[in-house]
Amino acid sequence: MDHTGDLTAAFELHRPRLRAIAYRILGSSGDADDAVQDTWLRLNRDDRSGVEDLGAWLTTVTARVALNQLRARTARRESSIELFVPDPSVQPWPESPMGGDPEREAVLADSVGLAMLVVLETLTPSERIAFVLHDMFAVPFEEIAVLLERSPAAVRQLASRARRRVHGGAPAADPDLGRQREAVDAFFRAARAGDFRAVLQILHPDVVLRSDGGASRTAMTMTIRGGSTVASQALMFGPLSPFATPALVNGAAGVVVARDGRPLSIMAFGVSGGRIGTIDVLADPDRLADVLREWPG
Repeated sequence: MDHTGDLTAAFELHRPRLRAIAYRILGSSGDADDAVQDTWLRLNRDDRSGVEDLGAWLTTVTARVALNQLRARTARRESSIELFVPDPSVQPWPESPMGGDPEREAVLADSVGLAMLVVLETLTPSERIAFVLHDMFAVPFEEIAVLLERSPAAVRQLASRARRRVHGGAPAADPDLGRQREAVDAFFRAARAGDFRAVLQILHPDVVLRSDGGASRTAMTMTIRGGSTVASQALMFGPLSPFATPALVNGAAGVVVARDGRPLSIMAFGVSGGRIGTIDVLADPDRLADVLREWPG
């Protein structure tokens, strides 16, 4: 595979998987693209004579690059930062959420909920690598052990610990986009009407709202729990309901809130059994502009 054209073609076949791995590890589209590009450069630069499985080699290199980025970022991040909501993937709400578009359905099948990415941010770099590679991409513990310089048994424990935290903080969402949309629409109707009882009814009793306002909107950075508390918070922002446009946020029902052409927030909802269990909000104006660069609104 010394021919440049063959190498490029082979890499492009693996690119979607590599980017998916990097995004789940890093929670940033830009950082994920950088990690994949770095992997491409290493593929061109390194000696590949002993590589028997190119896909496995590329997965390991991408994970290692992402791990180094994650460790550096974790070291830089101030301990005072209460919460970080990763960069969401935002698309217009489809005209027919029931299906029929193979390309969109493939994107949704490969999506990871924003709630899960928020919980992944609370893991150590080693826990995150172990969980993402093993649970999401079926990489054997033996291969992850080499990457992390741990024993397979230790990596298994890392993945198990991460799994418990992820499942506790990001319950499985309803796969029916129509049901998700119904719950989110009902939430905003009730909030706009100031109907506390109706808002409370659509929320799971243990609902969690997490909001990241960034450095310039620290008052918007919060984590609140419980139906009554979240319902009260929702009523405070009820007047913004008319400015909420339905969207697909990381493959699930969400909204983009914008007023006079200025984006105010992106909201992702975790809906299970017809009730909202998680609400994750990106309200950092510095990042909103970049995430919504191609948003049609």
